[in-house]
Amino acid sequence: MHLLSTLPTLALVATAMAHAGPHDILSRSEISRRSEMGLKCRENVAQYHERRWKRNIDRRWHGHNTTYSVHTEAPYYESIQNDTCVLTPEVTEGPYVYPPSQTLRQDMSEDQPGVPLWLDIGVLDMATCEPLEDVLIDMWHCNATGSYSSFTHLSPNTPFLELLEQKGINESDYQIGVTDLHTDETTFLRGMWPTDKNGMMEMKTVFPGFYIQRAIHIHVQVHTNWTLRENGTITTGNLVSTGQLYFDEALEEKIMSLEPYTYHTEINRTTNAEDSVFPYDTTGGFNPVVDVVPMDGKDVTKGMIGYITLGVDTTAIEYGDNYLGDS
Repeated sequence: MHLLSTLPTLALVATAMAHAGPHDILSRSEISRRSEMGLKCRENVAQYHERRWKRNIDRRWHGHNTTYSVHTEAPYYESIQNDTCVLTPEVTEGPYVYPPSQTLRQDMSEDQPGVPLWLDIGVLDMATCEPLEDVLIDMWHCNATGSYSSFTHLSPNTPFLELLEQKGINESDYQIGVTDLHTDETTFLRGMWPTDKNGMMEMKTVFPGFYIQRAIHIHVQVHTNWTLRENGTITTGNLVSTGQLYFDEALEEKIMSLEPYTYHTEINRTTNAEDSVFPYDTTGGFNPVVDVVPMDGKDVTKGMIGYITLGVDTTAIEYGDNYLGDS
């Protein structure tokens, strides 16, 4: 990656919509391949976690009006058990991907209410088990009541295929980008930022809510060959690695009992165990569940830090002519 100017607030735009239909299920061979990579790098991941944790004990986080101090003690490290969430180019981005709204920033919470969440993301090259520097991490998720920015006029309580049917749209047309369903230009809870020399990136957001038929999750992609130009455009020469991040069920129950999450009463929440994608994402020895510690060392409802390690199989990246530009 090359930075040719300072990092302004930008939007990420694609010339065509990527596959955006129902979530795909990985093949057994793909699950096995990722499992082997995760096992190979397990020792490196453990050492990586420990270095990150020690670095973060005295970290200070700066919000718009408040300075947050991390008061967690070393014993919390024992709870950081995440192995590796191995991403792959084969996983779909889901129906609410919208590149024009992906903004280059480290705080994507905007004015959305919810429990503050700071994500500490480490990225490893699964070919070498070493940290990956200067890769662009791209994330998006729904708000406390299930809505995605850029799609706020679509009901989070209606299955996506029903939404297409209501609008008279063929699923196959939407998947290949013939139809654009975005309804507005909002950008909340969408953001991207590059990793540093230690393969780390930090992003502030709020704890996600849920929408129909899916467990609580965060979408994530990693771009490994990108350039920021002076005219405010971003280019990438590859097809990204893609995945989804989840949370522990007990944590979700606690957060969903708070306002504004309790305002979402029209549908029942899908648990991890009930989710159609989660069981496949956790098969094969790799772990997409974010480990969490309280911001103040005591109460996660006041804010939390989430730790996750993403594994990118750089040997399997498919290169193309993607263009990501200004808004």
